[in-house]
Amino acid sequence: MSAQPAAVPALPQPRPVHQLDFGALSALVAQAMPGDAITAYEPMAGGASTRRYFRVRLGPKGPASAGDGGKSAVAMFVPEGPKPEEADKSGPLGPLRWPFLEVRDLLASRGVDVPAVYAEDTARGWVLLEDLGDDTLATFLSANPGEREAMYLRAVSDLARAQDALAALPAGSVVASREFDAELLSWEIHHFREWALEARGVVLAPGDRALFDGIAERLARRIAAWPRSFVHRDYQSRNLMVRPDRRLCWVDFQDALLGPRVYDLVALLNDSYQQFEPPFVQARLDDYARARSIGSAERADVGREFELVTVQRKLKDAGRFVFIDRMRQNPSFLPFVEPTIAKVRASLARLRDDADMRALDDLLARVLP
Repeated sequence: MSAQPAAVPALPQPRPVHQLDFGALSALVAQAMPGDAITAYEPMAGGASTRRYFRVRLGPKGPASAGDGGKSAVAMFVPEGPKPEEADKSGPLGPLRWPFLEVRDLLASRGVDVPAVYAEDTARGWVLLEDLGDDTLATFLSANPGEREAMYLRAVSDLARAQDALAALPAGSVVASREFDAELLSWEIHHFREWALEARGVVLAPGDRALFDGIAERLARRIAAWPRSFVHRDYQSRNLMVRPDRRLCWVDFQDALLGPRVYDLVALLNDSYQQFEPPFVQARLDDYARARSIGSAERADVGREFELVTVQRKLKDAGRFVFIDRMRQNPSFLPFVEPTIAKVRASLARLRDDADMRALDDLLARVLP
């Protein structure tokens, strides 16, 4: 039997725009910016979650409000703010404050660049945030490919500094209440089997299923046994915003938890939405090791951990993309299923000296030729 996490998030569908309470949003703007009013709002592209984003154009109150005053903010609507976006281990009651807001405040207090919060009305689902523009790291690099190395060096260095700054967490932190233990890691691996295989018509024969289950359990236990540090959980090119001065601002951090030090490196350097050659990845791992004063012997451990977590994380991602299509009626992630599985195969090829990884590589070659 596959392990189940302590809490699996519900799957509400995004609420239609006409059902949202924009009156509450207007009141929030009036509270945060007494001299301004909303002149227009524009729906913004979202991701895989049920959150909705709107760019709010602001102008002075009164007759002049028909024109745009040049100011803007981002309104985030969260239908079930206290609930995690991903499966988690935070207990049945969940946190008292929205994880997004609690984690944001924690990161800001430790020197991480995060969006400013202008006002919040969590009872009615709204938070008013700093407008960071439209340049995610992914879109920025599409227009500025020559800056890729510099920007990824910055992303790796930022992560290393954050891990050091967040080595000790405040008592009662929601981050400290959630962890990548063996149960959750195993559940994520089985997410691949359930959605990237079975939901697409690939059902493992009894012998192959027993083999897969054993590998999943042992891999989850191996990773769970490593020391844990702060993990953003989705530290990748669509969740880093590029400021005009090239600083990177973190977003989508509400599911942060404790886990392996390389987890966010895997999300960043084996990003499903980017393609990197192995020398580029290894150079960035070297950058990380220097930033954290990791010596050559331990650097080899970082490389090994990186490959093993790539197998675990990217299997989960491939399954998640199918899950989002089937359960949330959002097919936009389907083009990334096969490239994500290819990243798993590449790591497995580099782990052929490991009996479990060799067996998993051979299994995938049989069932997904």
